[in-house]
Amino acid sequence: MGKTKHQGPIKGTKLPQPKHWVSPIPFGLGKVKPKHIRDSMKIAWENKDNIGYATRILTKGVCDGCALGVSGMFDQTLKGPHMCTTRLNVLRLNTAPAIDEEILHSDIDELRKYDSKELRKLGRIPYPLIRRKGERKFSRLTWDDAMDMIADKMKQLNPRQYGFYLTSRGITNESYYVAAKTARFLGTNNIDNASRICHSPSKTALKRSIGVGASTCNYQDWFGADVLLFWGSVASNASPVSTKYMLEAKKRGAKIIVINPYKEPAMDKYWVPSNVESALFGTKLADDFYQVNIGGDIAFMQGIMKHWFEMEAIDPGSAINHEFVQQHVNNFKDLKDHVQTQSWEEIVKSSGITKERIIELADLLAKSKNAVYAWALGLTMHAFASDNISQVANLALLRGHLGRKYNGLMPFRGHSSVQGSGEMGADPFVLPGGDFVEENINRMEKIWGFEIPKWQGDVVGVTLENIVLPEDHERKIKLYYMSGGNFLETMPDPDFIEKALSELEIRVHQDIILNTSTLVDAKEAVIVLPAKTRYEQDGGGTSTSTERMVYFSPEIEGNKNRIEEARSEWKIYVDLARRVKPETAHLVDFKTGQEIRNEMAVANPNYEGVQDLKKQGDVFQWGGAWLCEDGICPTPDGRGSLIPVEIPDMGKKEGNFVLTTRRGKQFNSMVYKETDPFNNAERYDVLINAKDAQELRIAQGEGVVIYNDFGVFQGKAKYADITSGNLGVHFPEGNFLLPKGRYEKLAKIPDYNVAVKVEKADRYNARKDTKYVEKKIDDLEMTVG
Repeated sequence: MGKTKHQGPIKGTKLPQPKHWVSPIPFGLGKVKPKHIRDSMKIAWENKDNIGYATRILTKGVCDGCALGVSGMFDQTLKGPHMCTTRLNVLRLNTAPAIDEEILHSDIDELRKYDSKELRKLGRIPYPLIRRKGERKFSRLTWDDAMDMIADKMKQLNPRQYGFYLTSRGITNESYYVAAKTARFLGTNNIDNASRICHSPSKTALKRSIGVGASTCNYQDWFGADVLLFWGSVASNASPVSTKYMLEAKKRGAKIIVINPYKEPAMDKYWVPSNVESALFGTKLADDFYQVNIGGDIAFMQGIMKHWFEMEAIDPGSAINHEFVQQHVNNFKDLKDHVQTQSWEEIVKSSGITKERIIELADLLAKSKNAVYAWALGLTMHAFASDNISQVANLALLRGHLGRKYNGLMPFRGHSSVQGSGEMGADPFVLPGGDFVEENINRMEKIWGFEIPKWQGDVVGVTLENIVLPEDHERKIKLYYMSGGNFLETMPDPDFIEKALSELEIRVHQDIILNTSTLVDAKEAVIVLPAKTRYEQDGGGTSTSTERMVYFSPEIEGNKNRIEEARSEWKIYVDLARRVKPETAHLVDFKTGQEIRNEMAVANPNYEGVQDLKKQGDVFQWGGAWLCEDGICPTPDGRGSLIPVEIPDMGKKEGNFVLTTRRGKQFNSMVYKETDPFNNAERYDVLINAKDAQELRIAQGEGVVIYNDFGVFQGKAKYADITSGNLGVHFPEGNFLLPKGRYEKLAKIPDYNVAVKVEKADRYNARKDTKYVEKKIDDLEMTVG
């Protein structure tokens, strides 16, 4: 396989292009839009007590916000400085002082009056804390006592009865690696991470289709593509610097197509603050929107392929790249036969897109020599997510949009270094360098020098459900060790999650700040451990971007608000291993970050070169500029596979709606603004198609109730440009409507889309005692926030 190297950052197009402007009115005055400059001034004020250190983080550290991989203020894509509000919003987590001790040790009910946003603003966890059963307050603990308590409990338990979880907040590859190694060393495979909840179907599907579970291309490939497709992705919201790349792609002739149920304003019109032209006049990002039904993507893609086969019947070679397919692709006949049996009627009904519109996009792709397909949670957070993504891969394989410049498949990662979490083995289905299969287990046992447990570990959702198993069940989870994360605000059915967390015997929260889940009771004790941030990590650390760039972020000195007792996350895991299994702990005893990187390079051969990253600005890209270069896939026969799948049934009855969750001004579950600056939606607003609302006699701003067998949500109707029959609510507020225990069949992530009913609030409340709801809903009377 070829290994063309990435060329490094290039110059952007300087000439203004008024055809892409939103408005001649400077700075979009009077329009609903983010106030980037004002927000930046506020953030500078927030960090005024530690401004020198904040500046060093921004100019020396690798961004701990999104996964674009901005190092200092520069990246490998375009020359010039890059900065975004996502990064600025998480800045205070790194510069804040310790929580006031009086507040920290107040009665637990006083602390529970704070929401997660308010808890975050209190500051950082200053030292280890414990709250035993029946105690009303957290009390201080020494590190030795805290670690001994956790280790003693682990010694008493069967390793199947504890689990580890790592969130996505700035955790480095080194921490993921040491956590993964420590978990297996202690005898458990119950280890999972936040990125797997979001993007594991991307990895699963891509491995099935092309043999490798990562982005096959780079952001620079946008700059010569004829078409750039964003499927179920609001890249501009999650990764604002990407708008700069979109603008550059448009200036060089790319068409941007967005496929999403909601016409997301952030993908329509955007003011890129670090580009003078765009900051002044805005940029019309999307050339076209296809407002597909929630869950209608498979039908839509099959419609595109069906039209291609119809084109082929008239004019061979007009839609399919036969040379590429013959040389590099399997299962062509199976896919063709399957797609041709799908009726246009079924395709249109499921997708919500007319036949004419499907043909329009099919024609555009058929004429496009180069195309990049990017997608995010709109495709991955479904019960049939891997099938969604295998259909995107089908489109690329049929057209030969793979393995060369200006083409490829790009799972659009949300958070910094989540690409690295699975590559380091912090996931029940993988070990460093490959899947959790016999061959790779044997390889890693030789490298690590200890036996790896052979049973299949559970994913986070199942682990949480296993907490409530009967007392004597061998898989009942009794201790859960979490690096960050707040399951109350990220998982379906928060009531169940709270019950599960409170039934753990010991719960460990290794974190920078408190959140609402830290305050839940436990049967024996809740232990809180203060972690260092990415920028304080001993010996620096690395993170992997969406495009497989591995960046080095140095340890940054000079924190005025330094938390004296905070420890590097990887050091805490090493300490834990030493206390649980002192006789063999030398096998996991890393002394420096450099030692970890030396071993990472051996454990995951793709990371050969990581050991040479030593100073700010050091970076390498694993796999070269393009994976599957020249069409040769890392599969046993070197070929990609076309995957035929059925059109899914969303279980939507007449008169029902399908609900999806969306993120507003937030980073994962960390909400920064109560009002979304792109559409003025508040946290309890329900995005509804105006025609649907009027048929139900629901007025703009009127109270509505959304309900199903899992829960009830009260909010206000907000007319929006969303496909008829679909609703949008904010995440995590809408999680009460999502069922626990419903997972994607291959990657086992929760399903974040569900069928619901909607009614006027007064009508629903008047009839709630006699109709509809079969089970008692405790939180029905919640007030609208």
